[in-house]
Amino acid sequence: MSGIAVSPSNHWHLQTQNTPTKLRNRTINPNLFVQFKNKQNPSNGRHPVLSFAIDPSKTQTPIASTSPPPLVVVGSANADIYVEIDRLPLEGETISAKTGQTLAGGKGANQAACGGKLSYPTYFVGQVGDDAHGKLITEALENGGVRLDYLKTVDAAPTGHAVVMLQPDGQNSIIIVGGANMNCWPEPLPERELEVVRNAGIVLLQREIPDSVNIQVAKAARSAGVPVIMDAGGMDAPFPPELFHFIDIFSPNESELSRLTGIATESFEQITQAVLKCHKMGAKQVLVKLGLKGSALFVEGDEPIKQPVITAAKVLDTTGAGDTFTAAFAVALMGCKSSKESLKFAAAAASLCVQVKGAIPSMPDRKSVLDLLHSL
Repeated sequence: MSGIAVSPSNHWHLQTQNTPTKLRNRTINPNLFVQFKNKQNPSNGRHPVLSFAIDPSKTQTPIASTSPPPLVVVGSANADIYVEIDRLPLEGETISAKTGQTLAGGKGANQAACGGKLSYPTYFVGQVGDDAHGKLITEALENGGVRLDYLKTVDAAPTGHAVVMLQPDGQNSIIIVGGANMNCWPEPLPERELEVVRNAGIVLLQREIPDSVNIQVAKAARSAGVPVIMDAGGMDAPFPPELFHFIDIFSPNESELSRLTGIATESFEQITQAVLKCHKMGAKQVLVKLGLKGSALFVEGDEPIKQPVITAAKVLDTTGAGDTFTAAFAVALMGCKSSKESLKFAAAAASLCVQVKGAIPSMPDRKSVLDLLHSL
């Protein structure tokens, strides 16, 4: 990565064609792009924070001894109730499932778990109920190395949950019950939660929590110069126009992009037209997840950066693949990778994710991702 200069305020300033436009023009904490050898993740002491060089033989010289600013994920935590079926039921029909199990999930928890498993210091800000599902999620996140200082247990609502109907080809249909994800958030958010956002390296948001919470978090991040990546996944409701002005990268999949813009997304040309409409709405950078066709990052005024899918040896479950992709992309950016390299890192992580059943259980570790990239 070229063109990095130190400003008089002792911050890094990004100046590279390979970095998304808004990130390129931001002043960012100097620890953001540091390699730490044998530095332990403060969450549990088990996970070293290392650089994310795609070529493991190329290393950087450590320039500081403190932990880098963390990935902060503000979002949902669900208990995912999996049922494996041969096909979706017809209206009024009852069918039998092959198997069923309950696993930790939710878009926010998924992304946080991915960051933790990729050995990057990660905080999760969210809510669970005081019930067995809440304990299931808490344990899964702790085991993934996620810091839970800002995870609240609320008495007035149950833990959110989702029914995931998994078909033989790995595709899924999901029904979400919001529970604590959509209720009992303090208004306004406490200063303690906003402070961890202001000290983040990147903040990840999704739409399985109230829009009002996302807006407060995005504003706090913007006030501190912290980049925000907004995953469009979650509630099927109009996107708040105000939010576009406080996020740096908007990340929908094809269907979400089509719903938002009212434009079909069956071809790349149509996707481009839909993205142009997002630009007009205020989204300067749009990262589109294209499923089997890979992904593409559109930066307003530049040519799109395309990343083909990295083919998985087998596809067992696509649940959590998009969350893995988004979180891995953020982690790679914080590891001083270019946009193109970050897309490739994210594609590798998603490829490994779909080969394991469950959302959080399928998140790959850092070594597995780098080994896959090295083998390509």
